[in-house]
Amino acid sequence: MASGFFAVLDDIATLMDDVASMSKIATKKTAGILGDDLAVNAEKASGFVSSREIPVLWAITKGSFLNKLIILPAAFLLSAFLPWAITVILVLGAIYLAYEGGEKIYEYFFPHQKSHAKIHVKERTESEILALEKKRIKEAIVTDFILSVEIVIIALGTVLEEPLVTRIIVVSVVAIIATVGVYGIVALLVRMDDFGNRLIALNTKSHSFSDVMGTFLVRALPKVIKGLSVIGTIALLLVAGGIFIHNIDFLHHFLPSLPSLLQEFIVGLVVGLIGLLVVKGFQKMFKQS
Repeated sequence: MASGFFAVLDDIATLMDDVASMSKIATKKTAGILGDDLAVNAEKASGFVSSREIPVLWAITKGSFLNKLIILPAAFLLSAFLPWAITVILVLGAIYLAYEGGEKIYEYFFPHQKSHAKIHVKERTESEILALEKKRIKEAIVTDFILSVEIVIIALGTVLEEPLVTRIIVVSVVAIIATVGVYGIVALLVRMDDFGNRLIALNTKSHSFSDVMGTFLVRALPKVIKGLSVIGTIALLLVAGGIFIHNIDFLHHFLPSLPSLLQEFIVGLVVGLIGLLVVKGFQKMFKQS
């Protein structure tokens, strides 16, 4: 009886060890999406009144957890009964990621022309402000749903050959890490300028240490968000390229002499630009018709 109990404990310990190592691999695979997720959500959660930033972010975080509660069971059922569908969704998701990365690069070199029309600013009532806040929260949760699908499918793709229990634990762990990690960092980012302003207000002395640090934090926030956006774009193309190379056989032998990182970036960029050309072509066709 005792030996059987210890055997069960040994099996649990082995499973947990496997889960820990595979969770680490799966988290690395989803790091590119997390970078983009971080940049997108930092932008979505900023721009509110200081006192509303954390409540708004908490509402988006709860929506993100709800998204994953919907996505995870569906993904596990697919992996159990239609495992080939995971690869198909993975490749389709990679096309979307590559297109998104390609579009961001295109927008950088050919930005939309800004309209110079006069904007009449009017005072909003409290009910109008709350309605606008709810609208932005809803938009952020919808965006999170798309990114969450990508994170879950990529994580699931790394453990597709493992037993179902291992798949469930690993992907669930990655989903929790993704949500807590991304929104925890976003919370720190959106409060960075507020913390900077508090440092500036600590004393009346000019050029004091708190003034310098506070001013640095206030000025750094938009640059940090922009930097995250650039890193996120590169990461999107790397993740997409990696999915194509590992799941499409003829791409696996594409430019074999190049380092794998550069190989993945080139493949992701090429597919992204092709996707962008196709979308732009359809848009022109619909405008002419």
